[in-house]
Amino acid sequence: MTQSRPRKVILGLLPWSERQAITEALRTETVGGLVLLAAAVVALAWANSPWSAAYESVRDFHFGIPALGLDLSVAHWTADGLLAVFFLVAGIELKREFVVGELRTPATAALPVIAAVCGMAVPAALYALTVTIGDGSLEGWAVPMATDIAFALAVLAVLSTHLPAALRAFLLTLAVVDDLGAILIIAVFFTSDLNFWALGGAFAGLVLFYALQRFRVRGWWWYVPLGLVTWALMYNSGVHATVAGVAMGLILRTTRDRGEKSSPAARVSHLLHPFSAGVAVPLFALFAAGVSVSGSALGHVFTDPEPLGVVIGLVVGKILGIFLGTYLAARFTRAQLNPDLAWADVFGLATLAGIGFTVALLIGELAFPDPTTTEHIKAAVLVGSLVAATFAAVLLRRRNRVYRQLWEDEERDDDADGIPDIYQTTARSGSSG
Repeated sequence: MTQSRPRKVILGLLPWSERQAITEALRTETVGGLVLLAAAVVALAWANSPWSAAYESVRDFHFGIPALGLDLSVAHWTADGLLAVFFLVAGIELKREFVVGELRTPATAALPVIAAVCGMAVPAALYALTVTIGDGSLEGWAVPMATDIAFALAVLAVLSTHLPAALRAFLLTLAVVDDLGAILIIAVFFTSDLNFWALGGAFAGLVLFYALQRFRVRGWWWYVPLGLVTWALMYNSGVHATVAGVAMGLILRTTRDRGEKSSPAARVSHLLHPFSAGVAVPLFALFAAGVSVSGSALGHVFTDPEPLGVVIGLVVGKILGIFLGTYLAARFTRAQLNPDLAWADVFGLATLAGIGFTVALLIGELAFPDPTTTEHIKAAVLVGSLVAATFAAVLLRRRNRVYRQLWEDEERDDDADGIPDIYQTTARSGSSG
């Protein structure tokens, strides 16, 4: 009688090398998320204070080089310039996932990709349904699709939860695939009138960037000026400038040559990730999250179809999409959930993924040029994210005793050799799941 193959375990113990990489990335994102949270609070307080006129004056102040088409407001510099750094780091993380991470093989990629795609499709569908019933505009369908990993991790830090590494890694992978979806949406659906000369120049810059990587050319003095020129050309082409950032992140080499301590992508990520998480994204939040929270403004969130669609998409759509996507993917691939966890943990994680902030605010600005509508959409993003964070806090705190025990088992290092004991015992079933 043939013995059936063991079922793959999902959300099990991560491989040690993957665990190290994930831990470093999440540590930076958590600290950055707390700074992001503080920046959002400052923006809301400032924009609703007696000094709101000063906030608007700083946000709308223009500077740059008009001759190069770069005379932008402070808000636009943070959205088009600083967020390009954020997307460059996102591109590096995306490529790392495809080369050495959870997305490197179809078998390991299936679950997070299906969950993430469902987590984008269902919010968009619920938004479309809401605005269709309310006779609203479909322009904002992409707003509730993105998960803000930094904000989600900041919520976990504030809650002092001990979420196991596998759950945090799953959340990170979901956010990475979300970012890819957001990048494609921005590039395809939010492109203004194209300047083909500028677009051709940006493409040529990316080709040269690839050639420099291919021929192992070193030195920041090659890459920084080239990156800035490519970014400026991309901005002037009509394609959103952040696309240049993610393209360069995807081009950077993620594998080490013989004799190299780290790959170029790892070195750039190590250098820029703290700046992206601690400076670029919080500054964007400072000048994007300053919306009115008066009673009338909040009333529009629940009465106008577009803001209401955003709230429903973030709170209901993300939960249904990610949870059902994960459950169905596990069922049809005959995968088994880690026996130390329950499907309630996946539900809590799906709720946490309803926190959409940075990319949601960016897409909201792109989708609705009218300032009044933009304000209402931003308020909806903030309300939806707050509701999702509160709901997730209740769910995850109830399970924190279980998480603490799993976390302690994963961290125990009785022989003090720097490697947790769990990785030095006999391999357990599903340890690589």
